Amino acid sequence: MRAVEVTAAGDRIRWVEIPGDEGAGASGGEVPGAEVPGGEVPVRVYVHGLGAASGPYFTEAALHPALAGHRSLLVDLLGHGLSDRPESLAYTMEEHADFLARAMEAAGVRGADVIGHSMGGTIAVLLAARHPHLVGRLVLVDANLDPVRPETDTPGSSGLAALTEEEYLGGAWRGVRDRAGAHWWATMRLAGRVALHRSAVALARTEVRGVLERLAVPRTYLHPEADGPVPGAEALRAAGVRVGAVPECGHNIMLDNPEGFARAVAEALRT
Repeated sequence: MRAVEVTAAGDRIRWVEIPGDEGAGASGGEVPGAEVPGGEVPVRVYVHGLGAASGPYFTEAALHPALAGHRSLLVDLLGHGLSDRPESLAYTMEEHADFLARAMEAAGVRGADVIGHSMGGTIAVLLAARHPHLVGRLVLVDANLDPVRPETDTPGSSGLAALTEEEYLGGAWRGVRDRAGAHWWATMRLAGRVALHRSAVALARTEVRGVLERLAVPRTYLHPEADGPVPGAEALRAAGVRVGAVPECGHNIMLDNPEGFARAVAEALRT
């Protein structure tokens, strides 16, 4: 496990690192502030969604023969997974992107292949826009591109955002837990409750579709085939975004169909 301080208060982002065949990367559990030289093969950075963690969601795919061989960082966003959970932050999508950038810079990552799922895709788009030197290619996995209606009663970002922070912390989190089910709750329970709620509220208000369309890097948007066409797919394609469907899966594509996910990501990264 690696770690680096990303806030003035010393809060740390942590990640699991898979070495690449090229031998690039730092060693040891703590990442120094100095830049660590990378190899010629792009580093891959995996970014999880709301209430998730990158290790459980991405390890199988990152080690799949179609994707193995690259130095890979499975990053837990601040407030989630193994990373610290400060309660003094707003947890906007822009903050998440900036904290992720600090972790990548400390790890010596430049021009990375960034694979972002759900909220992680939203953050990845903002990372590419705000810190363009860090992103070489972008793969979005059923990512949130548009604001959602917080009044929608779902266990996801909209359901969380429909609650006030006081309601959520006062006990309404139990209802979210029950609707989420045991699978999602396995990682959601690792997230700080303040961080989770504020991230959900920020995500529900964030629009990155226009930002994505204006980016110059190679971009791919993957979605479950069963969901049908992606809203606005024609405009995305017109802007140079490759749109691809993955069969036999729901929102958690990498868990439902790891074989199909790994091959779809590998194909996207060949462009």
